[in-house]
Amino acid sequence: QLQLVESGGDLVQPGGSLRLSCVAYRDGLDFYAIGWFRQAPGQGREGVSMISRSGGFTDYNASVKGRFTISRDNAERTVYLQMNDLNYEDTGIYYCAATRLPRPDLSPTQYNFWGQGTQVTVSS
Repeated sequence: QLQLVESGGDLVQPGGSLRLSCVAYRDGLDFYAIGWFRQAPGQGREGVSMISRSGGFTDYNASVKGRFTISRDNAERTVYLQMNDLNYEDTGIYYCAATRLPRPDLSPTQYNFWGQGTQVTVSS
């Protein structure tokens, strides 16, 4: 069964940047569309971005469009989330998730496999 492991979360000042990584184990990444989600304290999990199996299609939450970029390297079994111009509202636990759906939206219910999350804190 597919296993996902996130890394790259950290404490960063407003306006700073981070790059998150999501590495797949026990199965090839080629078979899955990948989404990034986040959960702030006391709030529900929201979709941030997704990328199709080939990488040819991407989608973003309106709140991150123009600041975040999702990409993937199937040979390395890794999906990245480049986050620029971070603000306080970007704070939360970031999760990557996988689905065999060819073009899922940003609803968490469409994803079957989840990582354990990585903490991103934006603070001065």
